[in-house]
Amino acid sequence: MRWLPYGPDATLIECSSLEEAGAVRAVVAAAAVPEVTEIVPGARTVLVAVAPGSGALGEIRALVEAADLDHPPSGEPREITIDVHYDGDDLDEVARTAGISTADVVDLHTGAEYTVAFTGFAPGFGYLTGLPEPLRQSRLDSPRTRVPAGSVGLAGEFTGVYPRSSPGGWRLIGRTETALFDPRAERPALLSPGDRVRFRSVR
Repeated sequence: MRWLPYGPDATLIECSSLEEAGAVRAVVAAAAVPEVTEIVPGARTVLVAVAPGSGALGEIRALVEAADLDHPPSGEPREITIDVHYDGDDLDEVARTAGISTADVVDLHTGAEYTVAFTGFAPGFGYLTGLPEPLRQSRLDSPRTRVPAGSVGLAGEFTGVYPRSSPGGWRLIGRTETALFDPRAERPALLSPGDRVRFRSVR
């Protein structure tokens, strides 16, 4: 783990794995230090910002270095269910690559519980971990220039939902009508790091 200065009131913590980054985020979030103004997790990093001049970065470092990162606090995560029509353009290819039927793909995808590891790429896009091993497949060789909003995809160890139309290289297995991002809502992004997510198949 490396601690890198990120201006006078923030630090970027470089971690060795996605799991370690998730544990660091959980430790800092659970501590609820009043001077912490922002926690931004990534795949291998966590950015922590504090109130200018508060000097709370030392407290954060002491908290993390004393924590048992193999058993981070779980808190009380929100649980969110997203209804999905499993008719994505790549569903057949995902099944063929995994050596299973399309029904098995749906069963595996809906049978797992996912955790929002971090957000990014586009407002409201959450990178969800917990994808069953047969569904951990590579990105498309040639990304699509336009992926419709609401498309449910997977790539590598992640699954997620495109909150808006954009280019993208994930394999598409379905679509949802659930709004992932609404700038007019009190809470614009549906998903936040640490949330638990399940997908439910609908016709």
